[in-house]
Amino acid sequence: MFRILYLLGLGLSVQCASAPFIKPCKPGDSACILASARAAAPFLLPGIPDLGIKSLDPMHLNVIKSDQGGLKMVFKDTDLTGLKTCTIDNVKMDIAKMKQSVLLKCSKLALKGNYKLSGQLLILPVQGDGPYTIDIRDIVIKVSTDLNTVTGSDGQQHWHISKWKHSYNVLTGAHFSFQNLFNGNTALATPVEEFANSNWKDVMQEIAPPIVHAVLEEIVAAVDNLYAAVPADQLYTP
Repeated sequence: MFRILYLLGLGLSVQCASAPFIKPCKPGDSACILASARAAAPFLLPGIPDLGIKSLDPMHLNVIKSDQGGLKMVFKDTDLTGLKTCTIDNVKMDIAKMKQSVLLKCSKLALKGNYKLSGQLLILPVQGDGPYTIDIRDIVIKVSTDLNTVTGSDGQQHWHISKWKHSYNVLTGAHFSFQNLFNGNTALATPVEEFANSNWKDVMQEIAPPIVHAVLEEIVAAVDNLYAAVPADQLYTP
């Protein structure tokens, strides 16, 4: 998925000292941009500490919180794997308007960590605290970013992501496992898990938004760090 680095806006187009794995592309050359993004993915996924880019597969998320719709959720020490299964279906970049968008599809994402839930999950009450796993199959994500230009510590002009938005849709399915629901009372926990997995699409609409946002927030931060390391005039060829 770290092909999203390019898609999120790299018009990363120049082979420079900071990012020698980037192939030069002209802004309007979509085929070149797509090919370059795919070629760069193996270098980006494990992270590039010198550029401030952390590992994206696996990705570690300290805390994810949400409190809405009567359901309070806290996910801690989550490890995400599977971004390497993501492919780019479409990339659009408009340097004149400083806007970029990407459409990706990930065949499998897996999350593992610790959870705390309380409140109402759709029509059922839920309460628990313990280990959790979520497996997501075939998720399509669209990310759009706006850029501006800032002066870096090197005195040169650098791109900066000023804002971003996203949407997503899970196509095939999701599986949830929450250990220690209702303090281990299986008579209460089993119906909730069965309901969640039978109605995965509706449950994803409740649980997934803060998780997807947290994952993309890490990726956006990595892209911004890349922009901070590489001057804007080295990110594309005129």
